[in-house]
Amino acid sequence: MTGRMGRAAAVCGALGLLWWATVRLVWAGVGCSDWDCLAPALGTLLAISLVMLAGTAFALERVDVRPGWRAAPATAWAAVAFWAAGKTLPSWPSTAAHAVGAAAVFAASGAVAAFVTGPGPSLWWKVPTALALTGVPVGVLAAAWFGIGG
Repeated sequence: MTGRMGRAAAVCGALGLLWWATVRLVWAGVGCSDWDCLAPALGTLLAISLVMLAGTAFALERVDVRPGWRAAPATAWAAVAFWAAGKTLPSWPSTAAHAVGAAAVFAASGAVAAFVTGPGPSLWWKVPTALALTGVPVGVLAAAWFGIGG
């Protein structure tokens, strides 16, 4: 199981770095300061993210983290959960820190997804992990709503 999680973490970490660089290039290319370009820019970012999700499924299949079509959405959901949890941390001005952070979030997400979708662990481990990942964004939103921690 640790080999599966390690392979998923390595692939997803590299894809996270690629996603970060691509998104950064899109934002630099759009370079607008008006609200009129927000919708096309966000649409482009959504398209990039969906292409990366499909690429993640393919890449996970290639490194024997199967089924990739099931692990990739789990990776995406874990990345959303970790991203939401990261919103509670202070922001870094360094772009290198942002790149490392994106790679780390994607790598951790890949490892968690490999665990949750893997054949080894029992449901006694998978279900609480999946529920915890579902609860993280909800908890962060609740903390922001009630002004906890900030």
